[in-house]
Amino acid sequence: MTKIAFIGAGSLGFTRKLVRDIFTFPLLRDAEIALMDIDAERLDFSYRAIKRIAELSNYPAKISATQNRVEALRDADAVLMTILAGGTQVWRHDIEIPKQFGVDINVGDTRGPSGIFRALRTIPVMLDIARDMERVCPNAVMLNYTNPMAMLCRALQSETQVRVTGLCHSVQGTAEMLARWIGAPMREITYTCAGINHMAWYLKYEWNGHDAYPLIRKAVTEHADVYNEEIVRNEMFLHLDYYVTESSGHNSEYNWWFRKRADLIEKYCTHGTGWNPGAYAYILKEYQDKEGTWKDDARKWFASDTPIKLERGHEYAAYIINALMGGEPFEFNGNVPNKNLVTNLPNEACVEVPVWASRKGLEPVQVGALPPQCAALTNLSAQIEEMAVRAALTGDPRLVYHAIINDPLTASVLSLAEIEQMVNQMFEQNRAHLPQFKNFRV
Repeated sequence: MTKIAFIGAGSLGFTRKLVRDIFTFPLLRDAEIALMDIDAERLDFSYRAIKRIAELSNYPAKISATQNRVEALRDADAVLMTILAGGTQVWRHDIEIPKQFGVDINVGDTRGPSGIFRALRTIPVMLDIARDMERVCPNAVMLNYTNPMAMLCRALQSETQVRVTGLCHSVQGTAEMLARWIGAPMREITYTCAGINHMAWYLKYEWNGHDAYPLIRKAVTEHADVYNEEIVRNEMFLHLDYYVTESSGHNSEYNWWFRKRADLIEKYCTHGTGWNPGAYAYILKEYQDKEGTWKDDARKWFASDTPIKLERGHEYAAYIINALMGGEPFEFNGNVPNKNLVTNLPNEACVEVPVWASRKGLEPVQVGALPPQCAALTNLSAQIEEMAVRAALTGDPRLVYHAIINDPLTASVLSLAEIEQMVNQMFEQNRAHLPQFKNFRV
């Protein structure tokens, strides 16, 4: 029997869909699912939901729920991470303080000043979980879905012996979007994608073995609905010649080009950016709305005769666990240490590249160099993340400041002195949540 632990199991929609997918594999239909969350009410909803999915499909699975992390982890084969350190009442300041200084953030969970402070709070928690794994399930694989993906995985990969990779929906999601734009069945598409999380590039994107980039360019330039669906990313593609992963909302805040002036935000970010509108603090508003309605949504789910489709979906983690347990090998894009995999990104930095999962474990694929125009921006973000991770591990506030002064969006809006003032204010607001720091001024 395979044991799979969910840490942060109160992420209701994600947990339900992923467990549904896990059960569809014959090797995993009798898996032990150990759910853990610090929120007892959310944990109970998740437990009852997973029990119902197992009953609807007659799976002989074992389901347990606990607020004891070690109990959930003990003897696990795989550990799924979906946590939020501090909650939105803490996270909101990562977005609101920069806004006071003129740095307009859309999502704020991955990089920039908001992503960095989120990493500073989350890395100690993730390290504690990994050290528990070293004691009670040393052979388990951690599959991380928590952001900021690259910084968290980098810290775990450098400081622990746990096998860990990070998973993100953006690679397969963008690949499917591009296929839809050119009218191609996804089964006929092949691609090679590499870089860092949320800033990986489709180095090749082919339809039946032929370069599909000319078709993508034609779709973007000749069809307004296609252009308007992802304005920021389409502008990046038209000028950089390669398509980047993750939404326009995210990528608008990862560079210098789109959010440094109100007129640019209006032109590129406010209209037509697909699922992720470019408005200020979009993701924070979304989280707050969910916090107000999740109980009603959960009750409606339980009241339905058919609350979830039982057919397999497309979550990477289920396929990966099946492959690791001896099922069909599976290729995915994962976040792993850069051991000469991307030759013009920093050595040992966390990169997102093709990875094969099988009974042998996780085997990353070398992809070589990124195109120079893509490598310049990606390299900067990777080096900023290196500084931020080192700051989180050492408690050095000066390194936090040095990371943030190099953030493209922040530097395009603020002076060095203004950034120093902003970072000090963010430190003061986070004082209670950063136990590794003794000094809270840069």
